[in-house]
Amino acid sequence: MSEGPDIARLAALIGDPARANMLLALMDGRALTATELAGAAGIGLPTASSHLAKLDEGGLLTQRKQGRHRHFTLADPSVGRMIESLMGFAASRGHVRHKAGPKEPALRKARVCYDHLAGDYGVRMLDSLRAAGAIVGEEEHPQLTSLGEALVCDNGIDLAGLKAQRRPLCRACLDWSERRIHLSGSLGKALLTHFLDHGYARRESGSRAIVFSPEGERRFAAMFPLSS
Repeated sequence: MSEGPDIARLAALIGDPARANMLLALMDGRALTATELAGAAGIGLPTASSHLAKLDEGGLLTQRKQGRHRHFTLADPSVGRMIESLMGFAASRGHVRHKAGPKEPALRKARVCYDHLAGDYGVRMLDSLRAAGAIVGEEEHPQLTSLGEALVCDNGIDLAGLKAQRRPLCRACLDWSERRIHLSGSLGKALLTHFLDHGYARRESGSRAIVFSPEGERRFAAMFPLSS
């Protein structure tokens, strides 16, 4: 292809198994060191540093220095959405690297996708908001209604602060396990943060899984009831 976006370069960056594992390790939104990412990829530190430089140059990662260490994160939420979509496409074509393990049900139920809620609970959240008339619009372009604004504010979320951000309020993200849309954007992040900050849910150590407490399950069900 002589002109247009260079998808071959991007595909090559993601297609390397070690680099793919590094990107997946960053899908929970944490900032990780080169040593931690080398461990996630199963390679040595010098090789990891070379891979990280390529991902950084390709616009997939960003880094910051803290003391003697450099920490890496995904460059922005669009990278997370792209990886989640690729995971969904791979799963739909049967490209699965391993059999389901004991963590699989927890990941499918609720997990973090960069900075927002994914899995069954993430899809249920968006479905419930749509059923209540809080979110309208085409599937790929969700929009918060005045009713939705009231619901968000009633749950103590700073809507004015979210609107002041440059990031879109509502975005659609294709869920790899449910193969349907869940909610991202600044509102998706704020809703997940609401449950984490209030102790209704927590991140499972060493996993992307989000675990709700019994009270958190009740709160989630009250905020996002299943449609009849």
